[in-house]
Amino acid sequence: MRLLLRSNRLPGRTCGPYQDVHVGVQVGSSPVDLVPGDAHEALWSVDVEVVDTAAGTDFSGPAVHGPRGERFVYLTWGAYDGSTFEMLRRAKIMLGESGISPATSRAVATVDLTDESGLPRCARVRPPAISWEVQDAPA
Repeated sequence: MRLLLRSNRLPGRTCGPYQDVHVGVQVGSSPVDLVPGDAHEALWSVDVEVVDTAAGTDFSGPAVHGPRGERFVYLTWGAYDGSTFEMLRRAKIMLGESGISPATSRAVATVDLTDESGLPRCARVRPPAISWEVQDAPA
């Protein structure tokens, strides 16, 4: 299944105490596909395997983190000077709250990446800061 993460509301390259702010999807322990915090929009595409198990729907893939039943994708914020990335904070995109099922072929999460204080959004992202569009494959 293809998961698209998108945002058109980023906090800026300088926000609060942070400078050279960038955000990327965390794969393993590293952020990839970094986007500057002052970009007009951000878009990432992630492959996620979705399976039914006796315990319910489960997710896996290089960008999927967390224990069974609480899987998520991190959007990792950091200061990036062009060569070194220093992590500042992370946002959790909870897959179990998405409506994704094994029949899903594509899901789009639209995320407001700026929190109420004008800083990079972090912690578990909940509505209204996230909305989901799930498309199931034709039967």
